[in-house]
Amino acid sequence: MWQKIRAKLNNKHFLALLGNVVLAVFGIAMIALLTHTLPIADMGKWFFFMTVLALCDAIRNGFLGTATVKFYAGTAEHRAREVLGSVWTLAIGITAIVVLIDVAAYPFRGYIHDEALLLSIKWLGLTFVSSLPFSVIFWKLQADEDYVKMLWLRMVNSGSMLVSFIVLIALKKMTLEAAMLYNFLTNCLTSLVGILGNQAKLKTLAHRTKETITEVFHFGKYSLGTTLSSTMLRSVDTFIITALLGPAAVAIYALPGRLMEIIEIPLRSFVGTGISGMARAVNNDDMGHVSYIFRKYAGMLTIAFIPLSILALFFAGVPVVLLGGHKYQGTEAIMIYRCLMIFCLMYPIDRFNGITLDVIHKPKINFYKVLVMLAVNAIGDYVLILVMHNVYGALIASFFTTFTGLVFGYYWLNKYMRYNITGVIKTGYEETRMLLQHTLRSLLKR
Repeated sequence: MWQKIRAKLNNKHFLALLGNVVLAVFGIAMIALLTHTLPIADMGKWFFFMTVLALCDAIRNGFLGTATVKFYAGTAEHRAREVLGSVWTLAIGITAIVVLIDVAAYPFRGYIHDEALLLSIKWLGLTFVSSLPFSVIFWKLQADEDYVKMLWLRMVNSGSMLVSFIVLIALKKMTLEAAMLYNFLTNCLTSLVGILGNQAKLKTLAHRTKETITEVFHFGKYSLGTTLSSTMLRSVDTFIITALLGPAAVAIYALPGRLMEIIEIPLRSFVGTGISGMARAVNNDDMGHVSYIFRKYAGMLTIAFIPLSILALFFAGVPVVLLGGHKYQGTEAIMIYRCLMIFCLMYPIDRFNGITLDVIHKPKINFYKVLVMLAVNAIGDYVLILVMHNVYGALIASFFTTFTGLVFGYYWLNKYMRYNITGVIKTGYEETRMLLQHTLRSLLKR
């Protein structure tokens, strides 16, 4: 019995999901510690910095993450050395460019009065360099499908940071600057552990070739567009709110977004499982099965999110106050979370519209979809915040952004694979009912 359980738990799908869950749990725990300790304005500065860092990470990861998996996975040893050495070369180059831009901004700090921007200029270069080694290590481990080591490195990174925050709070030494410093130090620790564990393969730098660098570069520039646009879609709210309303408003708007991990974890898991099944069906020229997988996964997620949305209508204040503390009670954060949990009913179909377009070899349409959503979000944020003078403007823009993406994806995907929203809900309901019946019968047999 225990061997069967161990076998089920030791598969790549479960380990990949566990890695996402661990990352999300540690992330929420760290946000909870910070929000309970730091003033709202300082939390806004933290969220702004993390948004800028995520944008830079999107450039590096978007350019090289998928490319590493594509060219490194399953190759001969000499080819693997060439690829990893070339990836290291490009990763160092991208990191150097970001650092140079950051350093070039230093002389102008006296002319900048935005404290969140000044904080980002101070810490961006250092933090981005500290995360370089373990970023390359994660790409390599993903290509090797070594999810156990990925999980352990995530535990080192997130766990050491969480422990650092707890100690700082216990010693009453927690400040925004201390949080930035220990974020940098824990990145250094994770990178050092990976290097000492012989996972970085720094010696492969000597095996880089001009041809492989060019090959990886040309592949990466295409995947970069979608990744960067998707990250900008998530980041534009923070930049516009900071510019128009200040860092305190960013904290109030960003906190409910962190709670949306309850939606993002199953979404990422279903997307990861569904995309491989759809890819096999496409390769077998079975569009009927592609449609079935789409309707099954998107439908089941939509059905699962309905009770969560209903609970949020009545109890949205509980998780917001638990995560942020009583200082967020009475702010717009509770209503924002309530509305986001209703908007999430559109997420499964919208997300599967995008990945299905990629799988059926229409990535350009998916890229245009993200660009349209980005334009709607940016214009909507700016206009509505100027008119309403509060974060509800960004919330309303968020609804129109998701709805626009859903309509755009539905229109274009239906040109290649016929489906309708009613069919998705119906299939999702039937699949959920059968899963619950099967689970109940299994429990009763025991």
